[in-house]
Amino acid sequence: MPALDDPMFKRSVTYICEHNEEGAMGIVINHPLNVKVAELLEQLEIAYDAKSPAAAINVCAGGPVQSDRGFVLHTAKSGYHSSMLLENDLMVTTSKDILIDLTTERAPDKFILALGYAGWTAGQLEQEIIDNSWLVIPADNHIIFDLTHAEKWQSATATMGIKPWQLTSEAGHA
Repeated sequence: MPALDDPMFKRSVTYICEHNEEGAMGIVINHPLNVKVAELLEQLEIAYDAKSPAAAINVCAGGPVQSDRGFVLHTAKSGYHSSMLLENDLMVTTSKDILIDLTTERAPDKFILALGYAGWTAGQLEQEIIDNSWLVIPADNHIIFDLTHAEKWQSATATMGIKPWQLTSEAGHA
């Protein structure tokens, strides 16, 4: 929402990976960094195929927590050491073995590589929603993977029948 002016979250689309009584964890999927997958793999001394389209994908700023750690949100593909199955046939993987596959035929069909994640303590995300800081929609794999980063926020709001100019920073509670 417009009232959320933290640069990390302004106009962000965040996929919530886990939400329970202890808190929530998500990955911002539309804030690209000026770093390509190939550059990150090179820094990590992981062999990669520079001709692969995946090598040219921008890495995202996934959130302010553990921004030195990689999180790969991807279409379901089992076999990685540290993966969690999510809704919509998605997974998040944090182990190095997926990085080795990203520019090969073994890569998941679609993925977003992010550095860091967004985290909320128990009740914090719920309060932010009550405070009109976030709009909530069901996950949409088309928005997550098929749109440019610039298109994701407007597309997410459009699923609710809202145009960005219609949003206000004022909350209305009846």
